Amino acid sequence: MNLEVIRKETPGCSDKIFLNSAGASLMPKAVVDATVKFLYEEQEFGGYTAAVRNSAYISQFYEETAKLINAKPSNIAFVSSSTDGYAKALSSISFKEGDCIITTNDDYISNQIAFISLKKRYHIEIIRVANLPDYELDLEDFENLIKKHNPKLIAVTHIPTNSGLIQNVERVGNLCKQYNVLYLVDACQSVGQIVVDVEKINCDFLTATGRKFMRGPRGTGFLYVSDKALNENMYPLFLDSFGAKWTSFDDFQLNETAKRFELFERPYAALLGFTEALRYANMIGIDQIENYNRALADTLRINLEKSGFRVLDKGNRLSSIVTFCQADGKVEKIHKILSENRVFFKENHKGDALIDFTSKNVDHAIRLSPHYFNTMEEIEIVSQLLGNINH
Repeated sequence: MNLEVIRKETPGCSDKIFLNSAGASLMPKAVVDATVKFLYEEQEFGGYTAAVRNSAYISQFYEETAKLINAKPSNIAFVSSSTDGYAKALSSISFKEGDCIITTNDDYISNQIAFISLKKRYHIEIIRVANLPDYELDLEDFENLIKKHNPKLIAVTHIPTNSGLIQNVERVGNLCKQYNVLYLVDACQSVGQIVVDVEKINCDFLTATGRKFMRGPRGTGFLYVSDKALNENMYPLFLDSFGAKWTSFDDFQLNETAKRFELFERPYAALLGFTEALRYANMIGIDQIENYNRALADTLRINLEKSGFRVLDKGNRLSSIVTFCQADGKVEKIHKILSENRVFFKENHKGDALIDFTSKNVDHAIRLSPHYFNTMEEIEIVSQLLGNINH
């Protein structure tokens, strides 16, 4: 990693300390250039012709995504967001009354709302696995619940948006494989900041977004669909002419690949920008990004704890999402000093993570999410600014 080059290629980091990559990160110049270039081609030739002219480049989206997560291009579908892909995956499952979804206490808010919606409509059961005292998943409880309830689906968020916890998706995947249970992983906060390998996770579906740690445009994401799910002819509830061929008055033939989860209409300019973001991350190497991010986040947590802040991240393995509050549980002073010094951050509220924040007895948390274009010097500057609050 050449940090000097990376920062030069990231114009947005020149006049601020940007620590909100878990929200929407800063795009490299190459990503913006690819997006804008296609828009100019649409202006000149129209959208259909521009897409045809860039067909080889568009196909690289599938190749770069597959390379990123150790899959095949045929397992990849373009979606407009992680939530979009998640909803399409859920819609491919034929839920009926009495079915069960097993999930965790640290799942993403939109996923939990989707489960509750399914519960209201189909009268399914939602069961959440217990956590051990160190906040890790209780895998023994997981296995017992699988044996007892024979779930239709197991769904785990790899890294929740509200804390730095990295959940043990690989061990859960082993259980899903052992008991032949469908497995859906939300990787919207992990893809781009740590190594994600679908072969090791053993998932049937995995979703990710472009705008966060991948540093792509908004309105982009991908859905991974396993060979098992494809071979079992799983498909989203609403297909269109891209996902299937209309073969007779009352029948259709599915696309053989994960593209059956796509729609004909998609923002090609954003897709090409996302392709460039994928290529950029693959070129640097996610393993290098993960190691550097860990050093940034670990240093930040240590400094915050030394300065008397309450760091809310719990677990044996933590990510580049650092959540904290003042010792009294408030965040107003933190909010003020970061805003005044052009430090970009996110404030999370209890409604964003009802179960987690209730268990930690907090209503608000400040979230800082350093990424590989940040410097250790920036971490020390922010640590010093915040340290002044308690002195």
